This record gives sequence, C-alpha cells and structure tokens, in this order.
Amino acid sequence: MASTRDRIAVTGIRVRAHHGVFDFEREQGQEFVIDVSVAVDLAAAASGDDLGRTVHYGDLAVAVAEAVERDPVDLIETVAERVAAVALGFDGVEEASVTVHKPQAPIDVPFDDVAVTVVRSRA
Repeated sequence: MASTRDRIAVTGIRVRAHHGVFDFEREQGQEFVIDVSVAVDLAAAASGDDLGRTVHYGDLAVAVAEAVERDPVDLIETVAERVAAVALGFDGVEEASVTVHKPQAPIDVPFDDVAVTVVRSRA
C-alpha cells in the first residue's frame, strides 16, 4: 500500500472546456485549471531510478486534460470526480486529490477564483 506521504503533483493544468449550468458557458466555453496530486509509493522507483515503477506525470497531465475536455457537465464537482477516477486508474495510485478551478465563473462580484477539491481513495 502506498505511503500517503509520497505524492506526485501536477498543478495548473489549463483546459478550455464547456462545463456550466448556463447556456453561454456551454456555447462559449472557458478555461478551467486543474491541480492533481496522487499518493503513490515512490521508494521502488527512486531506489531503482525506474520510470516504470512510478506514475509518469506527463501521462497523468494528458489524461487529466482529456477528462476535463470531454462531455460537458453542469458542475465542477462532477468534473473533479471524473478527474479523480482517471487518476485512480493509474497503477499504484492509492489516493487522488483534485482541485478544479473556474476563474471565469459567472459571479456578480469581483473574485479571484472559485474552486472545488475532492479527495478520493481506492476502495
């Protein structure tokens, strides 16, 4: 079982997608920013200097971006769940923490960001 102290993180993955409850969000799309961190035991990869015994962060980033781009949904909570499921699909990943940022959310007051974070583990 992975030590939850060992983690790989990729932050600031930028994806243009069409999620949201409003028609204009679905039609025009907007940028979403994703942070993903996975718990995986890194000891074997580090001791053997072996990429095959870790999660390739480039592959993780591409899989996350593809998950965000597909199938528009209403809620960023749903997007976060989708990304967590993708991250947990990588061999050796025991836990995934995913934050979905929606910096262009349709909010009527000045703001910097809106985000949701989910943390999911293998059953």
